[in-house]
Amino acid sequence: MDVPSTGDSTVGEWMRRLAEPAGVPGGGAAVGVMLSIAAGLMSMVAAYTEADEPAERARALQRTALRLTDDDATVSGALGAAFRDHGDIRTASLDAARSSATLGEHACAAIADLEWLAEHGKPFLIADVAVATASLRGALAGARANLSYDLAALRSAGDDDAAIRTAHPALWDAADRFSEAIDRLDRLAAAIDDRAAPTSTHRPAAG
Repeated sequence: MDVPSTGDSTVGEWMRRLAEPAGVPGGGAAVGVMLSIAAGLMSMVAAYTEADEPAERARALQRTALRLTDDDATVSGALGAAFRDHGDIRTASLDAARSSATLGEHACAAIADLEWLAEHGKPFLIADVAVATASLRGALAGARANLSYDLAALRSAGDDDAAIRTAHPALWDAADRFSEAIDRLDRLAAAIDDRAAPTSTHRPAAG
């Protein structure tokens, strides 16, 4: 299936495709867009702060996230076709799981820079750091859910959980790593909340 490039689409065009009952793009590609948003905000904050290395890493992540968004849209279409047409569900599910894992791993790798920006970034940009934190958390939560669901889809191909875990230990363990990374982002969000939302009377738990 020919998937229009995310990077070459307007926001409106991409959102219209997301809303269609096709899954191309789908939830996995949405994870890529959330990751790209987080990276873009991190790049902006780092550039304002004149932190060249974090800024360059964030720009590279944004480019990677957009590419992975397109890759995921392709595997999502193949997975949907496999279920619809009684095709090779095992291969399609594994491709989708690997795509989700890749997105999640890139999100995990960005957390250290985000924590640095929360501490050292320009103070007037702390709300942007909070939005980047929320976007990165959304990407990780989505990657975790998609990965776990895609692995569980192997049951449709006749595998039980023990066989799936034995055959694909790195994918199986990734979901727990993503859960730990989400907890880390929740702690960061709680730590900066009094600066990012100073008028709010409700504070999130630090976890």
